[in-house]
Amino acid sequence: MDYYQHDLALVHARGFGTHADRCAPGLLDLLAPVRGGLVVELGCGAGALTRHLLTAGHRVIATDASAAMLELAWDALGGEADLRQLTLPDDPVPAADAIVSVGHVVSYLPDAAAIDRALIAMAGALRPGGVLAIDVCDLEWGRVRAGAENYGRVGPDWAVITEYSTPAPEVFVRDITTFVPDGTGAWRRGHERHQNVLVDTTLIPALLGRHGVVARIGASFGAEELPPGLRTVIGVRSGGAGV
Repeated sequence: MDYYQHDLALVHARGFGTHADRCAPGLLDLLAPVRGGLVVELGCGAGALTRHLLTAGHRVIATDASAAMLELAWDALGGEADLRQLTLPDDPVPAADAIVSVGHVVSYLPDAAAIDRALIAMAGALRPGGVLAIDVCDLEWGRVRAGAENYGRVGPDWAVITEYSTPAPEVFVRDITTFVPDGTGAWRRGHERHQNVLVDTTLIPALLGRHGVVARIGASFGAEELPPGLRTVIGVRSGGAGV
């Protein structure tokens, strides 16, 4: 399933980058022990968090599964970042001193087994003392949004309508309809169906522990509290300081 094709990638870049901006200070604090090392960002989108990482002086490999998102990131960052297309859980994660992600990237994988494989791949890519800081959707995400009303938002040159459903306790679905100018004076309508897999995040520290990462589950990156049901996974690879 191809998420964030051209039109939705554009809408997301123009209207939904503030989450990364708000999470950035807390993430940068977590990365202080590996300053000067290499940071791999998973699901970089249009580069909202990437810009903060670069400004803070980190060396960054920014990755995303969406080619459309990477094109927007290239335009936004002016070629400053090393941008690569990477699809979890099968594409190799580059060896790194830190792996970061916002936007519950792993929750877009097809099932819980794929999420576990992605987490194991991240653990294996971290160098000793390396920092892991990502977010992931817990089972609570679906419970608190059961029966949620549809959502709509309009920008100067885009509009989006999202319909929510929870077909199973471990599945949360967004049916997203976008409208963007088509270049002829009319508007083009697009649609994507996004399915998130929800997991019991309390099990993640034990999984990572078996692969050399001491981790804890939280609800914030620094002062930025995440929405209900969205959890942080913050850990350090064995051989460095604790979390």
